[in-house]
Amino acid sequence: MRVPRLVGLMAVDAREAARARGLFVNAPDRPDFHLAVVDYVVRQYPSPGSEVPRDSMVYVWFDFGPGEGGGGVREPRAPRLPTGGLQRELDEPGDPYAVIRA
Repeated sequence: MRVPRLVGLMAVDAREAARARGLFVNAPDRPDFHLAVVDYVVRQYPSPGSEVPRDSMVYVWFDFGPGEGGGGVREPRAPRLPTGGLQRELDEPGDPYAVIRA
């Protein structure tokens, strides 16, 4: 039996998808997993597509672990222009009426 992809699913949908395949789901970071509904799965073990026997346990997590991301910068940032190409060949446009003194 193959493990379904549970990452990206809400808790309630992850439980149903696993149950439909004859698998059990456990969430080590969430003791109240049976009550969780709208939390999203961010990782799982075994990975999707792995062969496991029927009635196996699939572990899911709802929070990223240390060093796995998830924090990030929350402020909006303007996208940077790509380097190279015409940007490298031409000077930046400036004030066409500026007086340059030598």
